[in-house]
Amino acid sequence: MTQTGDTLQPIIIAGAGIGGLAAALALRQQGHEIVLMDKAAGLSEVGAGLQLSPNACSVLDRLGVLDALEPHACAPDYLRIRSGQSGRQLGRVRFGDYLRQRHGYPFWVIHRADLQRVLLERVEQTAGITIRLATEVLDLEPSPYDHLSCIYQSDGVTANLSCKALVGADGVWSRSRRIIPGHENAKFSGQVAYRATLPIEAAPASWRKDSGLWMHRDSHLVHYPVRGGRDLNIVGLAAEAWKDETWSATADTKSVLHVFRDWPAEVRTLLGKTDTWLKWALCSVDASGPWSHGHVALMGDAAHAMLPYMAQGAAMAIEDAAVLAKHLPPDVANIPAALRAFERERKPRVTRIQGIAFRNAKVFHFSGIKAFARDTVLNMSSPETLAARFDDVYGWSAGD
Repeated sequence: MTQTGDTLQPIIIAGAGIGGLAAALALRQQGHEIVLMDKAAGLSEVGAGLQLSPNACSVLDRLGVLDALEPHACAPDYLRIRSGQSGRQLGRVRFGDYLRQRHGYPFWVIHRADLQRVLLERVEQTAGITIRLATEVLDLEPSPYDHLSCIYQSDGVTANLSCKALVGADGVWSRSRRIIPGHENAKFSGQVAYRATLPIEAAPASWRKDSGLWMHRDSHLVHYPVRGGRDLNIVGLAAEAWKDETWSATADTKSVLHVFRDWPAEVRTLLGKTDTWLKWALCSVDASGPWSHGHVALMGDAAHAMLPYMAQGAAMAIEDAAVLAKHLPPDVANIPAALRAFERERKPRVTRIQGIAFRNAKVFHFSGIKAFARDTVLNMSSPETLAARFDDVYGWSAGD
């Protein structure tokens, strides 16, 4: 890789998570040399499951990884919505073949580690993409040689690499975001998520195929199969203060059962079947804030981390990758203008979906008359009607 020729200057991507890996593949398809830097010494993904709706799958198809993901994914026929107080079913949202036919791509649930591994394998097989681990981007500076200098630290040593742009895909606690004037740090939402997986055989038969959403006062529960149907992913979310010294921590089963102490016995029995819980502070980054400055642009959680109440966090990062690449064709002449155009195109959609997630955070946790009204609407709505409410979210495609 030449470090001085104008056309061969690389684009540096900070962060090798889902968004960074997808961006590396999308930008490489445009002919750019890519250097992917991540501060981790090894790429291992914590967390559990995530949802890949048709809009995300359309991008993953263009990146050439959709077929490789299929053995690891599950395609639930329905999202079954239940009361966390009585246990009764309130409504169903049609997924499965209905969404595939409606939008052209599947609605999958998958383990985060499986998605990251498939993307990483594709990156490692792609010429023109270099990965540097244990390497953290510190700053981006002009140089006297008509290119930019990315300042980074690797194994405690500070160095620099010439480049033509920097993409900050380094997550909710992004360091790249500090380069953008007027940025705001991530804010704690006042809610936490308890995450675990367990063998699918440990779950009741009614939990093993479809996705589930249980709603209660100040808390809700989501579950769905992952790992090709071998495991069940469980996420319990609740309003709670954060007292730990880091933004993620282990949690014991006793604490989880205390949070869900007035839930149905079926739920509590299942929650008690694993001792391995991770607790996460749910934080967000205001999507209406600045994403770009000069030759630097943010994407994914670095630009717009959102609460998981619309299950679109990963999908928005994957969409970002496709749109960013569209604005950076091989012959791009004005990179700052291209990055501003990327921000202008993406911000309205991401801000709207972030707003839906914020509203859902309230709706899912209603009590009293508000919960009764919500449940009545669900009871009166058909599975197809509920699915169609988000046509504008799921119907987006990489070719738009």
